[in-house]
Amino acid sequence: MTNTIAIGIQWGDEGKGKIVDLLAPDVDVVARFQGGPNAGHTLVLGDKKTVLNHIPSGILHEDTLCLIGNGTVVDPKRLVEEMDMLIEACIPVTERLKISERCQLILPYHRSLDAAREVAKGKAKIGTTGKGIGPCYEDKTARRGIRLVDLTSDDLDERIDANLEYVNFMLVEYLKAAPVSRMEVDAMLDLARERLLPLAADVPLILQRRIKAGDSILYEGAQGSMLDVDHGTYPFVTSSNTVAGAALAGLGVGPGQVDAVLGICKAYTTRVGAGPFPTELYNAEGMECPSGKHMAEKGNEFGSTTGRPRRTGWFDGVVVQHAVRINGVTGLAITKMDVLDGLEEVKLCVAYELDGERLESVPACCKQLEAVEPVYETLPGWSENTFGATSMEQLPANARALLKRIEEVCDCPVTMLSTGPDRSHIIHL
Repeated sequence: MTNTIAIGIQWGDEGKGKIVDLLAPDVDVVARFQGGPNAGHTLVLGDKKTVLNHIPSGILHEDTLCLIGNGTVVDPKRLVEEMDMLIEACIPVTERLKISERCQLILPYHRSLDAAREVAKGKAKIGTTGKGIGPCYEDKTARRGIRLVDLTSDDLDERIDANLEYVNFMLVEYLKAAPVSRMEVDAMLDLARERLLPLAADVPLILQRRIKAGDSILYEGAQGSMLDVDHGTYPFVTSSNTVAGAALAGLGVGPGQVDAVLGICKAYTTRVGAGPFPTELYNAEGMECPSGKHMAEKGNEFGSTTGRPRRTGWFDGVVVQHAVRINGVTGLAITKMDVLDGLEEVKLCVAYELDGERLESVPACCKQLEAVEPVYETLPGWSENTFGATSMEQLPANARALLKRIEEVCDCPVTMLSTGPDRSHIIHL
């Protein structure tokens, strides 16, 4: 393995957990560079399902060091729960995991503020997971955030008091919500001191030493490129940069220390929460067509972290080409190919149309993206079963034709193809 960035290039839920878990045995380090507990990586090993939120997917592998970088935000309670779940499964987490001392901590007042803001927005809500991610990144940018290393600081109490005064004023006076108690915050800080502080480390230094020693690194992102705060469907985005460039800032490495970018996407498209979705066919609010419902049901499209039903639609080549461009993707890993089995025809969005004009890139304006009509190419489907296929020869000709057309539209080669949830359900190209 080279030093590779692995990222989602749709709206998240692309199957990154499986792909990272598959690659992890061939790397020495898996490093998470952004996001927080709003990310859910589902790993299936035999008949056992494991959902990880904070901890990199490589934690299941004996010789793999896992790092949580400074670009992430960490909820101490949820991270400890995740650690305990793995420890109960006899996985020695504390031996394999290090956390950047510069990580920002999600505290109880972040979660309260997140939830209260969504309630106050009513129908205008953006679909946040309510886990405090946005308010924590907001505090980071405003320079009032609390980092893991700050648990050793002499002025921590003073800073917490100032933050609580500000947040409780917002909660009570503007959002008409209950205030957060200092006792609740202190309990979270004590937990972080006891369980997380012993794992604190200088992550950039570790990475630099490992790279100099010739070790291979897998840089792991969360969410998807279309949720990037700069390049996604703003304002219906997450609060961090989810693109490949964020790996550099979120871990403290240089551009010359990355060799490849693997873009992970489904053979169709899904999205959770609000926001534009040009190729949408099915959602829980009443939009439904047979093909979209087929994808939702066969793909078991429910969020691994939120449990919310995902919206489903045809593969959007405009979106994926946009993501290939802004990330410098060198290879595509396409997941859930088997979900398309049994469809009489398969559609591929190759452009948009807006007010009579053909668009071949994603409009920056969300209102414009909501108004576009997808321009489809229709390809014949297949009745054969691709589930569990491990070679291209096992795929029907029509499935191979779809992959070839995806490569052409997105201007990027397909290098991996997932045909089922298990680690063995994979085709390397």
